[in-house]
Amino acid sequence: MSARPAAPTEAARSNRSGSTPRSAVPVVAVDAMGGDHGPGAIVAGALAARADDVTPVLYGPPGLETHGLELREAPDVIGMHEKPAEAVRAKPDSSLVAAVRAVAAGEADAVVSAGNTGAVLAAGLLELRRLPGVLRPAIAVPIPAQRGPSVLIDSGANADARPEHLLQFGAMGAVFAEEILGVENPEVRLLSIGEEPEKGNQLVLEAHELLAASDLNFAGNTEGRDILAGAADVVVTDGFTGNVVLKLLEGTIATLVEALRAEITATARGKAAGLLIRGPARRLRERLDPDAYGGAYLLGLRGLAVIAHGNSSSTAIANAIRLAARGVEHDVVGRLAVRLPQRAEVV
Repeated sequence: MSARPAAPTEAARSNRSGSTPRSAVPVVAVDAMGGDHGPGAIVAGALAARADDVTPVLYGPPGLETHGLELREAPDVIGMHEKPAEAVRAKPDSSLVAAVRAVAAGEADAVVSAGNTGAVLAAGLLELRRLPGVLRPAIAVPIPAQRGPSVLIDSGANADARPEHLLQFGAMGAVFAEEILGVENPEVRLLSIGEEPEKGNQLVLEAHELLAASDLNFAGNTEGRDILAGAADVVVTDGFTGNVVLKLLEGTIATLVEALRAEITATARGKAAGLLIRGPARRLRERLDPDAYGGAYLLGLRGLAVIAHGNSSSTAIANAIRLAARGVEHDVVGRLAVRLPQRAEVV
């Protein structure tokens, strides 16, 4: 199906005012060319996610096989190794930028991309713009902690941050935990090298003071070793540290799960024992699987954006689309706009 124009709707006007556009069935714009596995995995994931309560629309080149899903034509592609801001300006007709623009225009309620993370951020800032009072958008990732999922924010949008940014990340993470994870009065902690208030670099020390003086349910510092145990409902850090932590956790989980599988299948006795623990092992693997959520919200923009892993499987893409639809249903953008303090912009 070829591209067809759509005039700005009430959703677009609502989006410009800082509220997530709402429609009877959430429409999710999907960047078909993002990701390491090519458009095939993206299309398969979108097909799997298509249901009565979500409508994926693909953005990609003419002639892309969509197996019946609607295609909006976007001939250009932004590669993973391109410089984000330059690529977004140079390729306004790329699948990534076109999908983000669809949200700004009110043609879609949310966007999902497994493409260049920096380009998604750049396109979001250009096309969607920040919510009033938001200093920096941040990536919020659900972590499969032992006591239930917790939110790690920022997970990669801001390599450098200031104390006031971390304060706002805590507020955005708390809204995420309440609206998406269903946590009442979420506990917020600051990632540091020790639990004591005096531990940490200058950024952490100053952020600790701001968080402690806020109206958030701030419980002090936490250490990286406690994240998977369930250190807090929201763990706040800068984007550089958060991205390192996220990839370390994902790599550790994958390595341990694979090591356990290898040990179980190495001997006949192990295989016999494996049959006895098959059910619990499967449930544990599913709970720790990064594909379970499929993506992360880019919070702080006037529209809803979900960033998926570059190596996302079709299952991860499907779950990222469902995550986007939940964000629309819970009006995450609108609730952030209402609850975040109106502050003068600091670049």
